[in-house]
Amino acid sequence: MKIEVINGVNLNLLGSREKDIYGEKTLEQINSEIAQLCKQKGIEVTFFQSNIEGEICERIQQSTADGIVLNAGAYSHYSIAIRDAISGAKKRVVEVHISNLFAREEFRQKSVIAPVCLGTLCGFGYKGYLLAIESFLI
Repeated sequence: MKIEVINGVNLNLLGSREKDIYGEKTLEQINSEIAQLCKQKGIEVTFFQSNIEGEICERIQQSTADGIVLNAGAYSHYSIAIRDAISGAKKRVVEVHISNLFAREEFRQKSVIAPVCLGTLCGFGYKGYLLAIESFLI
């Protein structure tokens, strides 16, 4: 099995940005934990991060993975382009958010990409990524 982890806008700032909301781990540290889990499970994993909406769309469309773990960041709340990329590529995608969207500002409580994803994990911190990986195994 091959999984691709795609991170969107501002996730390159993890570990330094709003630690009370997003935690202290950097994206590199999170990716390292994901890679360890995938190695244990015999899963091939690749990682991608971009602050550019179009690059995220292209990555989704061009992915050869069996599943995608996607944290689109703020793009989740308004990017019809990313939603259409998921829908058009017919990929199995699990949406992940580090914070609990429903405990935050009202504008963060709606995800336009959620309806075209297998499911959404939010509020479990960085461990949501690990849960998303596990979800592809059941």
